[in-house]
Parts: sequence; C-alpha cells; structure tokens
Amino acid sequence: QVQLVESGGGLVQPGGYLRLSCAASGGATSLYTMGWFRQAPGKEREFVADIAWSDGRTSYTDSVKGRFTIFRDNAKNTVYLQMNSLKPEDTGVYYCGGALGGGAYGAWGQGTQVTVSS
Repeated sequence: QVQLVESGGGLVQPGGYLRLSCAASGGATSLYTMGWFRQAPGKEREFVADIAWSDGRTSYTDSVKGRFTIFRDNAKNTVYLQMNSLKPEDTGVYYCGGALGGGAYGAWGQGTQVTVSS
C-alpha cells in the first residue's frame, strides 16, 4: 500500500482559506483513487472529495462544491485540497486516503486538524 502524509491544517476564520497536502510514497500512485475525508467531533468520517490519479477525474460532496478543489501534482506525487470560503461546519480532522484500482480505501494518512472559528 502507498504511504500517505498530510499537512496544511490549522486555525482559520470563517470565509478564509487553507490548502491541504497529501504526499504519497511507496506505491504505484497512478493506480489509485485519492480521496479526502473529514471527521467532526462526535460524528462519523465523511467523504469530501476524490480524484482519479490516472486521468484527474474528480468528485465532491455537495456541501463543498464550488468552494473546495482537489488536484494533483504528478511530479511531486502529491494531492491537494484547496479549501476556500471556509465555514465553521468545515471544522474537523481531515484525512487523505488511497483506494487501489477502484477498490476500498486501504491506505490512510495520520490526519490534519482544520478549525474554522472566529
């Protein structure tokens, strides 16, 4: 399985922005779908966005459409989540995951905290 390391979380005011990074190593990344998930306190982990590494196709959960963008840098083996117009309900621990060949997510990063608060 590919190894994943997230970075870029922090504290931001409502309306602000953050960019999360997920660096992948140790696997054939072109075979993976890479996803961002988040978990708020007391809630289950939920899907945010994903991207197929091979062709760049993306999908988003409805609550972030138009505000978040997922993209990849093949040269750096890194997937990013650009988060704009952040809202307090975007607060949570954000996890990067990797799904090999369209299967279940089997690789996870350690998570990075995002807090949106004034």
